[in-house]
Formats: sequence, structure tokens, C-alpha cells
Amino acid sequence: MSVRKYNPTTNARRISSVDAFDDVTKFEPEKKLTIARKQQAGRSNGKIAVRHRGGGAKRRIRVVDFRRDKYDVPAKIVAIEYDPGRGARLALLHYADGEKRYMVASLGLKVGATVISSKEKGEIADGNRYRLEFIPVGMNVHDVEIVAGKGGQLVRGAGVGAQIMAVEGSFATLKLPSGELRQVSKECMATIGQVSNPDRRLIRWGKAGRTRLRGIRPTVRGKAMNPVDHPHGGGEGRNSIGLKNPKTPQGKPALGVKTRRKKASDKLIIQRRPKGRFVGA
Repeated sequence: MSVRKYNPTTNARRISSVDAFDDVTKFEPEKKLTIARKQQAGRSNGKIAVRHRGGGAKRRIRVVDFRRDKYDVPAKIVAIEYDPGRGARLALLHYADGEKRYMVASLGLKVGATVISSKEKGEIADGNRYRLEFIPVGMNVHDVEIVAGKGGQLVRGAGVGAQIMAVEGSFATLKLPSGELRQVSKECMATIGQVSNPDRRLIRWGKAGRTRLRGIRPTVRGKAMNPVDHPHGGGEGRNSIGLKNPKTPQGKPALGVKTRRKKASDKLIIQRRPKGRFVGA
């Protein structure tokens, strides 16, 4: 959970830093809990859906249990592991019946601790998972369900946590890491505590090569392109984009334009996140 800097032996080393992995206790994953990563390169049906994706280091995806649906069965944490697919650490659980599963590790969890998931009231401790109605107001939670029984979908990034502001009627009000206030059914499950590895946001990647290893390809400015490639392209020398508002490569308005489609869950948002706020890792 710390960031390591090296002597500036090269220009890239001078400005870069790396994860120290001092909280990781096991460096080889459970083979049965991994699957091969299929390279999609940002494509859907052969067409680019997300730009600047491709390549990257070979990796195996860890199968993480976001449901934690072995209720009232205690599990012992036997290892804290690195996950190449996320910034947070994973905790390897050994259940009392012999089954092994991965969960997103809470900050401060140690090897040898026991955690439990239950739909009833229980001990309030980091890593335990209960319904929102049974977690005290003011507590930090993560790995929160949006639909009861579907598994955690909210607040899973490294170092983040959501605060329970109130539990009234059928809903619990959460303050998300972005600052948004949102209602979630009080029957939804959530894990107590903050997500592990909060120092990930302090890492400076330093050089393009490290970014390529993460599967991110170069980003080229639109105004550096030709008119055939981007609405901002063309012109002689250093010209402005020549448009009233910036555009995406497909010609749609960009920067500050709302992209969220009308969703049924919009009515559960009490307060939108502040504009321009950066939170997360």
C-alpha cells in the first residue's frame, strides 16, 4: 500500500514510481480461480467501440465473487493477492466447508482474519457483508449492489468508499466517491470498510511503454490529423479547431455534453456529482 521511487538512472525513472506490493502476501494466483483473458482491443463485432485499446501484457483474469452468497458461513483470509485487472487487492477466502473464493479486499484486512456474509444483523467489522439496513449510518461501505442479489457493482475501485447517510423507508441514501447522493434499496448488500490500496492514485507511470503494457494505445489530438480523419483536422500551421464547439471523431459534441441516457434509476439520484470533480484511482 505504498509507492516506491527509484534513483533517476534514466529520464523515465526520474518521473516514475511503482507500486511497492508490500501488502501482498501471495504472488501466484489460485489457478482454478483464473480464466484466460480474451483480447478484444476495444472492438465489438469487429468494429472499434472504444478507441486507444489494444496490446498489453499477457494476463489471466481472476474470478472475483462479487455476490458473496455463501451466507452465514465464516471464511478465513489466507492471502492478500495482486489482481492485474484492477487496482484493488484481492483476498483469498477459505470457507469452513472447504471452498475457495476471491473477494475485493477491504483496507486493513490481514491474513488470518475471519469474514462473513449474512442477510441478518452481525458483527460490524471490515470485510463483513450485510444488507444496507443492518449497517450503521455513517459507516463506509464498498462493493455495493444496485439490484439485490445481482452482486456488487458500485464502489469497487482502489481506495474508494461510500458513506451511508440515512436509511428511511425502503431505501438507503449513499454518498458515492464522486460526491453524488443516491438512493439504493436497503435490501442490497454491501461490504463494510474502504477498498484496499488507496495509494494507487499516486503512481506516476513515467513513460509510454508502461502505459502500452496496460493495454492503452497512443492518443492523437484531433487538430493534428487531416480533415478526413477528424472534424478538428486540417489547416496550415497551428490553427484552432475552427468550430464553435469541440467535436468527437464522429462529429458529435464533446466536452461537457451530457452522455447519460434516460434511465429508470435516475429518479433515485438525489444530488448529482459536482462538476469537474476528480475522485478515484
